[in-house]
Amino acid sequence: MINQNQNVGKYRWSICGLLFFATTINYLDRQVLSLTWSDFIAPEFHWTNNDYGNITALFSIFYAVSLLFAGRFVDWLDTKKGFLWAIGIWSIGACLHAFCGIATSGIITGNWFVSFGGAKEIIENINDTGMVINVSVTLFIFARFVLALGEAGNFPASIKTTAEYFPKKDRAFSTSIFNAGATVGALAAPITIPFIAKAYGWEMAFIIIGALGFVWMGFWIFMYDKPEKHPKVTAAELEYIQQDDIAASKLEGYIPETTAKVSLKQCLKYRQTWAFAFGKFMTDGVWWFFLYWTPAYLSSVYGMNSTDAAFPLFVLYMITLLSIIGGWLPTYFVEKKGMDPYAGRMQSMLIFAFFPLLALVAQPLGHITYWIPVIIIGIAGAAHQAWSANIFTTVGDMFPRKAIATITGIGGLAGGVGSTIINKSSGLLFDYATVTEMNFMGFHGIEAGYFIIFSACAVCYLIGWSVMKILVPKYAPITDL
Repeated sequence: MINQNQNVGKYRWSICGLLFFATTINYLDRQVLSLTWSDFIAPEFHWTNNDYGNITALFSIFYAVSLLFAGRFVDWLDTKKGFLWAIGIWSIGACLHAFCGIATSGIITGNWFVSFGGAKEIIENINDTGMVINVSVTLFIFARFVLALGEAGNFPASIKTTAEYFPKKDRAFSTSIFNAGATVGALAAPITIPFIAKAYGWEMAFIIIGALGFVWMGFWIFMYDKPEKHPKVTAAELEYIQQDDIAASKLEGYIPETTAKVSLKQCLKYRQTWAFAFGKFMTDGVWWFFLYWTPAYLSSVYGMNSTDAAFPLFVLYMITLLSIIGGWLPTYFVEKKGMDPYAGRMQSMLIFAFFPLLALVAQPLGHITYWIPVIIIGIAGAAHQAWSANIFTTVGDMFPRKAIATITGIGGLAGGVGSTIINKSSGLLFDYATVTEMNFMGFHGIEAGYFIIFSACAVCYLIGWSVMKILVPKYAPITDL
């Protein structure tokens, strides 16, 4: 038995750090639009909530479908090349957003060779606002497509890397650390992006944030290699990393894992795949809703502009950092309570599933102060990220390494479908509630719309957990793939 406290080397945590920064950049890139559209982009292109909802919903579809292929792509190219391609593509996509204004003026007027400011002036003088809306929305959708295509590779590659560099008992904790990059990205976004946009224009916000990915690629090229090949991974650390394989090799009937590729059809025949996919379907959309719509919520309900909302959003995502506990809790159940890794994760996920229920009272108590829904959304976000760290690591618990990115992609597709449904529904509901002055359980207009969506988000985790438990009631690793 390898003692975790002995000096076995720590290079695996440097790799975990790289995954953390990749995820941070990933979330910064996708948030530039949500933090600039209301104050800067919508007035320029005459967008409505439904236009924004269409863009975010289509991004979710693109991201979902891309995840399915990204997992296969990462398994095919393997981790190093797969991750490089992913972040390179999404960084290009992030920067493309900046040129949508120039392209809009070029398509409508034929005048392509203008500056960002020049394009803005041309668009202001175009009388056909319907044309401006249609062209600009289409161009942003294309930019979101390229962004989604690349960003889809982040989590399959990160989960595969985690499985390469950490034993099963440490994977939830290491995943929670790199997954905290989502929170840090969300945390950094409101205190940087609106101010960049205000000082230099919304276009520069996309370019400056998008360029961070190219910097990360240089670090990945020089720092990553397989642990068994890496000169900075000591023999003792490699033994620690591979302890599960070493223990399994001593069991009677042990069959070494092969590197043969697996098909989607093979993966879909297992209940474990469907359990993971359903859990992602039910819960990913909740996180995306909070990420995309909280700035708009503070604007619509409390009248805040993007800079006014910067500090409340900063506090919200500071609370979300509590999610790192999600990586520690299953380790406690495994080491102190003697549970197997899957049972420990499911026990932890059940605990986390109760916290989003607080969203039921976010809107009813919001009349007291906007800080109440801000804090509740932060707690729900922390619960989601803790849940997310554990549901990702159930894949490593159940499946061989050669299938991890593919299974992660399948779950990501399901999560993207859920995200598409909630984002499109939200945009339609909020415009309908505003136009009709809808009344629902004492709330009026757009506040009624937010109450409905908050209530739906609150129960998603318990539903997801219950179905996962029915499909895979106990630890059942796949041995015939």
